[in-house]
Amino acid sequence: MIDLSQRSNEAEQMDNLQCKGEEVEQTLHELEVINKLLGGNQLTMSGISELVDTVPSITRLRVYDLGCGRGDMLEMISKWANNKGITAQLTGIDANPNIIRIAKARHENNTDIRFEVKNIFDPDLAREKADIILATLFTHHFTDDQLSFLLRQWNMQASIGIVINDLHRHWLAYYSIGLLTHYFSKSGMVKNDGPVSVRRSFSKNEWKHILKNAGISHYKITWHWAFRWKLVIFSK
Repeated sequence: MIDLSQRSNEAEQMDNLQCKGEEVEQTLHELEVINKLLGGNQLTMSGISELVDTVPSITRLRVYDLGCGRGDMLEMISKWANNKGITAQLTGIDANPNIIRIAKARHENNTDIRFEVKNIFDPDLAREKADIILATLFTHHFTDDQLSFLLRQWNMQASIGIVINDLHRHWLAYYSIGLLTHYFSKSGMVKNDGPVSVRRSFSKNEWKHILKNAGISHYKITWHWAFRWKLVIFSK
């Protein structure tokens, strides 16, 4: 059985910021399907609701979605905000210009949403302000030290809080994703990156250590099916 006692630093194919073409489009499509089927998007939405509930009579909401992919999460937030009478200003951030091109084309008629090509460590991005910052299946791409640095920064940028939705490193998750992608995925990138992403993901104690190093104490972390951590950070 594979040793999952520590996080892996192995790179994913998706980490190549120049990847493009049909393979990337197929990968993004399959990730969207996986998130819908396994309830990943709803998990992020529940974290947003928890944060919004802390702000009485909210009428405007600025959200940054880091590592936004095709922007599917932002589309869901846009519909949710409209139903609640909240004016939403939604920004998707990705460092891959090819992914942002796909996202812009997909949501060109939604005036609530805009997309920007920016690296997560860009100093200009660190100066931007939001009410809520999202990171869905994104944080496992970084080392513990990088994450502590980023979380400290995001906590200063977000006036309401942060929602993180990412994987729990577990042997059953590892072998399950390997089997599922082998038999059902048409994307070589998904077949490679699925198991790697589990090896790069987190235990609860690792999250606590990362948060402590970031100086963050006001948070709630909960486990959800299928092998997901929902981390809601309440800004001071």
